[in-house]
Amino acid sequence: MRDLTDRALDAAVAAGATYADIRIERMERQVVSAKNGRPDGLLEDESVGFGIRVVAGGAWGFASSSRVDGREIERIARQAVEIARASALALAEPVELGEPIRSIATYATPVQIDPFSIGADQKLAALLDADAAMRSVKGISVTEGSFECLRITKTFASTEGSYVQQTLVETGAGIEALAVGDSDAQRRSFPQSFGRQHATAGYEYFQAMQLTENAARIAEEAVQLLTAKPCPEDVTTVILDSSQAALQVHESCGHPIELDRVFGTEASYAGTSFLTLDKRGSYRYGSDQVTIAADATIPGALGTFGFDDEGVPAQRTVIVDRGTFTNYLTSRETAARLGESSNGTMRADGWSRIPLIRMTNVNLEPGDWTLEDMIADTDRGVYMQTNRSWSIDDVRLNFQFGTEIAWEIRGGKLGAMLKNATYTGITPRFWGACDAVGREWTVWGTPNCGKGQPSQSMHVGHGAAPIRVRGVQIGLMR
Repeated sequence: MRDLTDRALDAAVAAGATYADIRIERMERQVVSAKNGRPDGLLEDESVGFGIRVVAGGAWGFASSSRVDGREIERIARQAVEIARASALALAEPVELGEPIRSIATYATPVQIDPFSIGADQKLAALLDADAAMRSVKGISVTEGSFECLRITKTFASTEGSYVQQTLVETGAGIEALAVGDSDAQRRSFPQSFGRQHATAGYEYFQAMQLTENAARIAEEAVQLLTAKPCPEDVTTVILDSSQAALQVHESCGHPIELDRVFGTEASYAGTSFLTLDKRGSYRYGSDQVTIAADATIPGALGTFGFDDEGVPAQRTVIVDRGTFTNYLTSRETAARLGESSNGTMRADGWSRIPLIRMTNVNLEPGDWTLEDMIADTDRGVYMQTNRSWSIDDVRLNFQFGTEIAWEIRGGKLGAMLKNATYTGITPRFWGACDAVGREWTVWGTPNCGKGQPSQSMHVGHGAAPIRVRGVQIGLMR
């Protein structure tokens, strides 16, 4: 690899680059799925290639190829420089990267059992066991389960002297049960919605998920939802389970703290940000209960790695400190515009894409409450669990979320089950009304975070506990 990376960097410099880096990546993926008591699919995928990023004439250039050999690498390096020179013709201001970064290291996800060493038949058997438990519940129409594992091996090198080799391993799985009535359909998911819960871990993570043990319960809840009371329209206290709180963090904090959105260089996919530069250090994002940190070093979390795709070491950055907005997710280039150093959040969705600022593990730090005490301390409200839908405007202020299931809270106790529960709010008002954060903290994996054009899907994590928020609009607004 060293010979190939040296050839790329030498060719780029010879062609006129003032900076260059190369990523050589191999991705291996396996997906096993079951549906309605039968095998539903087996996907085994592999992709190998490299991408070269350069600065020439003060502008970025990027080119990539799937043919990993010395002659092709030199050709692509020259092509990246040509692209940079063309981009420089419309340059608004030259690229500045700040102080040089020289990282020389290796990193590998800690894994007890290599998920690729376990046969697909064994994975399918576990999914079918959970499927059978869901189908044992009368009234269930559709059952689904899936397993996925991923291994990315990549080498990064730069003209500043960085040489980093990483092996990242992910494992995830999940199940869903759908109940269909005369004029309604209700779904329950486990451990979370939209496919699977993921972590940077091995097959041991799948073994510990207890899909079969939870399968009948979620199926029963799906059936019960068909006859449950609809969520009322009201302004009341809302308690969110940790998975829904994690998605709330993702959409209303994670995206608006990406500094490229603030500068307007990322807007086409999911908008810009209300967290403009003048707000940093003084803006009340939330109550004193709300502390949020971006931390790429948490063992097992989906947004954990050793180094980002600029060779910057993984690190922890406080984003909101007891309600006050303090920091952004940055790249070398955007951090330099603030006179600072990158906090290591640049990642690309594979060798053929240029790195973008991406969430790592953006976490709501745990509080002092138990969920039981939070409910007992609430005279009237609604407890909502497991995301079903979301919508948020293009500056990440106004939002509406729906959950798969909810329960009334009356006199400090859970009451009737509610279906089609929704809530809406404005980001700083919502977080400003958060008066309790739980200590039952879970790191949730989001394997489908979209950004960029062409679109890139990134795997990120969010640690969260249950939260309580006062004065929230629930139900459909008239």
